Amino acid sequence: MIEHLAQAAQQVFLNGQVWLVIVAAALFGTFVGAIPGLTATMAVALFVPMAYWLDPVAAMAGMVTMVACAIFAGDIPAVLLRIPGTPASAAFTNEAYQLGRTHGARRLLSLMLACSVIGSFMGAAALIAIGHQLAYVAAWFSVAEYFWLYLLGLCCAVLVARDRPGVAVLALLTGVALSTVGLSAVHGQARFTLGRPELAQGVGFIPAMIGLFGLSEVLNNLIGGKRNDHGAAAVDEKSSDNSGLLRLSNLLHRKRDAVRSGMIGAGVGMLPGAGADMGAWVAMASSGRGKRTAAQSNEQRDTNMICDAAVAKSASLAGAWIPALVFGIPGDSVTAIVIGVLMMKNITPGPSIFAEQAPLVYGIYLLFAAASLVLIPVGLAAIWCGGWVVRVPQRVLMPLIAVFCVVGSYAINGSYFDVAVMLALGALGFVYERFSIPLAPVVLGIILGGPLEERFIQTLSGADGSLLGFVDRPGSALLAVIFVSIWTLPLLRKLRSSQAVRG
Repeated sequence: MIEHLAQAAQQVFLNGQVWLVIVAAALFGTFVGAIPGLTATMAVALFVPMAYWLDPVAAMAGMVTMVACAIFAGDIPAVLLRIPGTPASAAFTNEAYQLGRTHGARRLLSLMLACSVIGSFMGAAALIAIGHQLAYVAAWFSVAEYFWLYLLGLCCAVLVARDRPGVAVLALLTGVALSTVGLSAVHGQARFTLGRPELAQGVGFIPAMIGLFGLSEVLNNLIGGKRNDHGAAAVDEKSSDNSGLLRLSNLLHRKRDAVRSGMIGAGVGMLPGAGADMGAWVAMASSGRGKRTAAQSNEQRDTNMICDAAVAKSASLAGAWIPALVFGIPGDSVTAIVIGVLMMKNITPGPSIFAEQAPLVYGIYLLFAAASLVLIPVGLAAIWCGGWVVRVPQRVLMPLIAVFCVVGSYAINGSYFDVAVMLALGALGFVYERFSIPLAPVVLGIILGGPLEERFIQTLSGADGSLLGFVDRPGSALLAVIFVSIWTLPLLRKLRSSQAVRG
C-alpha cells in the first residue's frame, strides 16, 4: 500500500502535465458550470477527445477537477441571477437568491464554496474507506452476481425518477437498444449495422456522449430558448450581513450536520443514476425536517439547508466513483463517461483494478484532494468575477461549443461517420429533453446493456440453460431477492393503501 501510494503521489504531484491539466480543467469547468443551461457532463464529454491523448492519471485529473469546479460554479448564477447553472444547484436556487440579495451574494457564495470543499474531502474519504472494502467482496462475485448488479444498476435509473418512471424506462431502453448495435460479445455476429461497416464495433461511445450532452445543449439553447443572454440583474453587492448569518465560523457549530450531509451525499452518489442533484435534494429535505428552535429565523433555517445541500452535492461526486471503480457500474452520467475512457485505455473497471492498477486508484484518491484544493482559489476568483461570466452571449458561446462537438467527434478515428453519429444522437437528445425525458438513463443503457447481455448468456451457458444458475449461489440469491423486493414492495404498499381507502 505504501509503495503504491508513493508511486501515485509521484504521478500526481510531481507531474507537470497533470497539474497543467488540473488548472486548465478547473478554469474550463468553472466557466461551463457558471453558464446557465450548460452542464458538468457536457464539459466532460467535450474533454473526452483530449483525454484520448493523455495518460490515464492526467485524463482522470481533468475529469475529477472539471466536475468538482463545475458543480460549485453552478451556484454562482443561482445566487446572482436566480438561474441554476447546473441541475445540482436547482434544489436551493430560490432560497440562495433571496439570501444573496439580503446579506450579500459574495458572502453567501464564499460560505457555499467552503461547504463544497468540505463535501469534496468527505466524499473522497468515503471513496477511500469503502472502495477497497467493496473490492474484497466483489472479488468473490461470479457472472451471476454481476448480472444482478447490472440489472439493479439499470433499475436505479428508473427508481430515482419517481415522478415520471415511464419516461425513464423509455430512455433506459433507448440506451440498451443502442448497446446491441455491432458485433455481439457472446454471439460473434453483427447486428443492426444497416450494412455500414463502421457500426460493426457498435455505436461510438465518444460521439454518442458528445452528441447527447454537447450538441443537445446547443440545440436546446438556440432552438428551445433555454437560456437568455441576460436573464436578470446581478444582486446588489452593497448588502450588509450585520447579523453574522453568513460567517464561515458558523460552520464550526454545525459539524454534525456537515458529517450527516456528507454521508447522505456519498450514499446517494453510490446509487446508479442519482447524481449530485439528487444528493442536494435529499440533504436539503433532511435538513428541513430537523428541529427548529424558537430563536432560529427563517433565514437561518434556509442558510443551514443551503450549506447541507452544498456539502452533499460535492460529496456525491466521489461517491459515484465507488460503484464505477468496484463494479463497473456508473453512479452518474459523468462516471459513465469515465468508464468509457478507462476502457478506451484498456483498463477495465472492477475489483481487479484495485490490484492490477493500484497506483491509478490511489492516484484518483489524491486527485480528489488536489481538486478540492484547486477549487479554493479558482472558486474565489469565479465569485469575484461571477457577474461577468454568467453574461456570456449565446451568439458567442454556442457556435464555439458546436465546433468543439464536431472536431471532438472527428478527431478520435478521423471519421465523418462518427460526426454523423454525434449529430444523430444530438438530435435525439434534443427531442428527449424537449419532452423532459432524462438522458442519464440513456447513458446507463449504453454502458451496461452489453455487459448485462454477456453475463446473462454466460450464466445460462454455465448452468446448461437452467434458470437456477441465476440463484444457485448465496450472493446471487440475495441480489435476486433485493431486485424482486425493490419492485414488489412499492406495489404492495399501493395495494394496501387502496384497500384501506375502499374499506
